[in-house]
Amino acid sequence: MPLAFCGSENHSAAYRVDQGVLNNGCFVDALNVVPHVFLLFITFPILFIGWGSQSSKVHIHHSTWLHFPGHNLRWILTFMLLFVLVCEIAEGILSDGVTESHHLHLYMPAGMAFMAAVTSVVYYHNIETSNFPKLLIALLVYWTLAFITKTIKFVKFLDHAIGFSQLRFCLTGLLVILYGMLLLVEVNVIRVRRYIFFKTPREVKPPEDLQDLGVRFLQPFVNLLSKGTYWWMNAFIKTAHKKPIDLRAIGKLPIAMRALTNYQRLCEAFDAQVRKDIQGTQGARAIWQALSHAFGRRLVLSSTFRILADLLGFAGPLCIFGIVDHLGKENDVFQPKTQFLGVYFVSSQEFLANAYVLAVLLFLALLLQRTFLQASYYVAIETGINLRGAIQ
Repeated sequence: MPLAFCGSENHSAAYRVDQGVLNNGCFVDALNVVPHVFLLFITFPILFIGWGSQSSKVHIHHSTWLHFPGHNLRWILTFMLLFVLVCEIAEGILSDGVTESHHLHLYMPAGMAFMAAVTSVVYYHNIETSNFPKLLIALLVYWTLAFITKTIKFVKFLDHAIGFSQLRFCLTGLLVILYGMLLLVEVNVIRVRRYIFFKTPREVKPPEDLQDLGVRFLQPFVNLLSKGTYWWMNAFIKTAHKKPIDLRAIGKLPIAMRALTNYQRLCEAFDAQVRKDIQGTQGARAIWQALSHAFGRRLVLSSTFRILADLLGFAGPLCIFGIVDHLGKENDVFQPKTQFLGVYFVSSQEFLANAYVLAVLLFLALLLQRTFLQASYYVAIETGINLRGAIQ
C-alpha cells in the first residue's frame, strides 16, 4: 500500500482545499500536530541541560522537592489523557486498515500527542523537584495550543454532522475536556504561586522533613506515579537483596506519621467533639466520632480504592468473553461502513468488537485493579498504625 500523510487514492484529492482549509480533515489533523512538536522541541533541550547539570539532578533527598497546586489532579488527568490517546491511536489504525492507501493523519497526530503527554509529565516532575516554576510557561502555552486545535477539530466534526455514534467524535470531545482541565490546572498554579504576570511571586518553602537527611521514608512527598508503584523504594529494595537492613538505614519517620503528631490530632478532634456536644454526653459515641473525625477520611479513601478494584474485577470476564466471541466469528471481517471527510469512522461497537483492543483493555484493567488493591491495603495499614500510635 502506498504511504502518505493524507493518503494517495483519488489522485491526492485529500490535499484539496477548495471548500475551505479548515474543512479539509487532513489539514485539521496536521494542525493538531503543531502543539506537540512545539512542546517536544522546547522541553527536550531543557531536560537534557537539567539532567546534565549536577546542581539540578534529582536525588533521593532533594531539598527543594515541592508539590505545586493541583499536583495529584494533574497526574490523574495526565493518566486519563494517555488512555484516551491510546484509544485514539487504536481507532486510527483500525480505520486506516480498510483504506486503499495508508492515511498517517489518522493515528500519527495521536502518537505525537502521546509522546508530548509523557514528555509534559516528565518535564513537570523535573521542574517540581527543582522548585523553579517559571519554566512551566512552556506547559501553559502547550495546553493552550492543544486545547484550541482540538476544539477546532471538534467543531468541524459538528459542522459535518458527525455525532456520538462515531468513536472518533467521542474521543475528540474527551480530549477537548482533558486539555481544557489541564489548562485550568496550569492557570491555577499561576494564580497561587504568581511566578509570572505578578510583581511579587509567592515563595513557598519545601516541607521540613526534606531538610532532614535522617528522614528517608518519602512516600508522602513523591509524585502520584511513584506513590502507586513505590518506585522511590528501589534503593531500599536493592540494599535488602544484598544484606538485611536495620532501623538506621530506614531512618526517621516524617512528622505527620509520628506518634506524637497523631496523638495531638486525636486530642484536637476529641476536644472539638466535646465543645460541639451541647448536652455534654460522654462515652463511646463521642470517642468514635472523634476517631472518625481524625482518621475517617483515610479509611474512606481506602474503601474507595477497594470498591474501584472490585469493580475492575468485572472487566476481566467481559473482555475474555468478547475476545472469544470475536475469534469465534472468523468469517466476519471488520469493515467500517461510515465515511466522513474522505476517511472511515469507527463506531464504539465496532471498536470494542476487536480482539486486540479487548486484550489491551484487559491488561490495563488488571493493572489498575492490582494498583487500586495495593493502594487500599497501604492506606488502611498506614491509618491503623497511626491510630494505634495515637491511642498508645
